[in-house]
Amino acid sequence: MESWCSCKASAAHGSVVEQLDSASEREIKERREYFSRVVAVTKFLGKQNIPFRGHDEGMSSDNQGNFLECMNLLKEFDPFLQAYSPPSHSTYLSPSSQNEVIQCCAQEIVKAISQEIKEAGMFSVMADEARDGTTEQLAVCVRYVAGGSVKEHLLAMTDLKGFDAVSITTAIEDQLRLNGIDHVKVVAQAYDGASVMSGTVGGVQAKFRENHPMAIYVHCYAHQLNLVLCCTCQAIPEARNLFDLLQNVYTFFSGSLVNHDKFKETQKQLGLQPSELVQLSKTRWSCQLRSINAMIENFPAVLTCLSNISNPTAVGLHANLARFTTIYLLMVFKTFLSVTESLHKYLQSETVDLAKAEEFKCAVRATLKEMRTDPKATEVYDRAKALCETHQIPESCVPRQRQKQRRLEEYIVESSCGAASDLGNAEKLRTNVYLPCLDRMIAELEQRFSSLNSVVLKGVQACNPGSSTFLKEEDLRGLADHYNVDLKQEEVWVAKHYLDRKQESLPITDMQCLFGLLDNVMFPTLTQVIKICLTIPVSSCSCERTFSVLRRLHTWLRSTMGQDRLHHLAIMSVERGELSKLSN
Repeated sequence: MESWCSCKASAAHGSVVEQLDSASEREIKERREYFSRVVAVTKFLGKQNIPFRGHDEGMSSDNQGNFLECMNLLKEFDPFLQAYSPPSHSTYLSPSSQNEVIQCCAQEIVKAISQEIKEAGMFSVMADEARDGTTEQLAVCVRYVAGGSVKEHLLAMTDLKGFDAVSITTAIEDQLRLNGIDHVKVVAQAYDGASVMSGTVGGVQAKFRENHPMAIYVHCYAHQLNLVLCCTCQAIPEARNLFDLLQNVYTFFSGSLVNHDKFKETQKQLGLQPSELVQLSKTRWSCQLRSINAMIENFPAVLTCLSNISNPTAVGLHANLARFTTIYLLMVFKTFLSVTESLHKYLQSETVDLAKAEEFKCAVRATLKEMRTDPKATEVYDRAKALCETHQIPESCVPRQRQKQRRLEEYIVESSCGAASDLGNAEKLRTNVYLPCLDRMIAELEQRFSSLNSVVLKGVQACNPGSSTFLKEEDLRGLADHYNVDLKQEEVWVAKHYLDRKQESLPITDMQCLFGLLDNVMFPTLTQVIKICLTIPVSSCSCERTFSVLRRLHTWLRSTMGQDRLHHLAIMSVERGELSKLSN
């Protein structure tokens, strides 16, 4: 009877082995349901740059940290978490478990990026370093073409053991090898203009080309344009004095709460929109124009506020601001810098290509050359005159001429010694300020953007639909030979006729549009050449954006974070789009 009852029970509920297997499957399913919620909270905190841990994570703590508090909040509304009690040895809530989940998320993101690079068959490297406390961080980014579009991603962030070219090159090569893409063709490398990076003999670009001979060096266009503006603003004495004055005004109002409150109150009294002055910085791109615009917008409030303060510093700042020369300089640099502002923003785009960047740079340079005329100079002078009339500032004044003190003749001084020339009329302002600033900016644009390989640049222009040398066989051949691509002449012939027919119904505006129109089977070698052109980077702005995230990520509240955790959290934060694609 016992055997018979056991047989009936087995027929109804399954054997003992089957029941154990069913219980095990149910336990695995429940643990995976629970763990998926742990992963979801980890992804959310990593994506939003929110710290995980708390000062006291004990059961009696009022604040157990963001990670545990998010899990408790989720439990209030999730019936599964309310009913499920994880085993004490596998709650997955400990700091070590958090690190493992963070590492897994970062590894999955980098794995997906590396797989796309392998499928693309080529990529470019962009690298830049920045100081993080007592550590020098190196950000390594990659650029490639996948799915018909250009992509730039953060591959790794590592701490540098040395600051020489060999150490930096070794760090870059190690990251490529760790991610399994060291054997993939590298078509270009983009860094800033530091000598350790750009040196043609002992720099990183030269050391990197020893293992990747096809990788041409591109000096970041965004850095070069910023250097053009900085050198222009510092080379002309009047311009240098203007930006020193703007910085001193900013320091005067931001360094004192009393002065800042008076400035805000003056804005209200004059009916101006509440806004702040902008600090100048050599490393913050296009900050000069924003500082000038902020000064012009708040000029009435700044003058009124300074005139109501009896501080000697305020009196001196007011005397320098309430001069026609200062107003004229503000208008001059507002005009010049407004021309380059759009190029600044364009160069920071991830999808910018080299051909368009060259076109826009030439257009900016041509625009500046057209401004070297008397009517343009007169227009700027009239705008400055109108602003001075609004604020009752005299157009010219004859200062008392002072002789330079003899005791200062053997010294280097940082300010005027009283022998500055009078720029009190339109002609002197045009010849001593307007034209020198304009000529210096044009000269810097022509000098700093001429370091790229001419053969490669001609080939890139031949792939640009808007260029006069579009699909010129000689230029395409030079680019193809550099990258060992056996370009078929017949493909170029057929592509010309094919694109002529296509342009009747669909305008071809850039290389990315051209790459999408040409079939890879019909034009295998030509699409390979165009793909190389799209892969060549224009700037290293992706690295700069990584350091911006690092500043928000590695705060003083998280100063004890290790390098591995910092690296993985940086990838989760920077590549939040790729993180969202990951399934829990």
